[in-house]
Amino acid sequence: MTRHEPRDGDGAPRGPEPSGRAALVLLLTLALLCGAVVAGALWKAGADADRERAAHRHRVTATTTGPAREPAASTRYGTEPYALAPATWEHPERVRRSGTVHVPPRTPPGRTVTVWVDDAGTPVRAPGDAASRSLTAVSGGIAVAGAVGAAGAGALLLVRRTAEGRRYAAWEREWERVEPVWSGRLRRDSDAGTDDD
Repeated sequence: MTRHEPRDGDGAPRGPEPSGRAALVLLLTLALLCGAVVAGALWKAGADADRERAAHRHRVTATTTGPAREPAASTRYGTEPYALAPATWEHPERVRRSGTVHVPPRTPPGRTVTVWVDDAGTPVRAPGDAASRSLTAVSGGIAVAGAVGAAGAGALLLVRRTAEGRRYAAWEREWERVEPVWSGRLRRDSDAGTDDD
């Protein structure tokens, strides 16, 4: 053999580890960068949407006109449990409205509560806040970073397996050519063929 392959403890040829480490570092950097870009884009999109909604949502004071009805156990408004109660409020100014609004559980009649309404005075959810935007942005960024990392790791593994397969095949071919001479098998076979007496 004219060239010796670097080997692990089991005698198998070993791949070039430094370039593999560099590829992993590059992949990790790319995944983090993609995650950060997506998180930033989601944050900006959420902030723009919340700003647009906030321009058409108004906080008003409503007065309950009846007892709160407990909704189904699975019903939640955001992360806090809520009940429904009939109430009255004014929006636009001096325009009296009535309907059902979200209130804390067991709110009695005659209690004032803060509700959000749209330009027409219809009850709506409150505009989004920074905490929910952050959660959405971070979750999206992590998901994209994970997807990029997994796809890149799969591609690196495929490239490495293909390169190792070629390296092992070349090593086998070289060994088949060199082994008879190195082991002396070629000399023994030729001596056995000339021994007539």
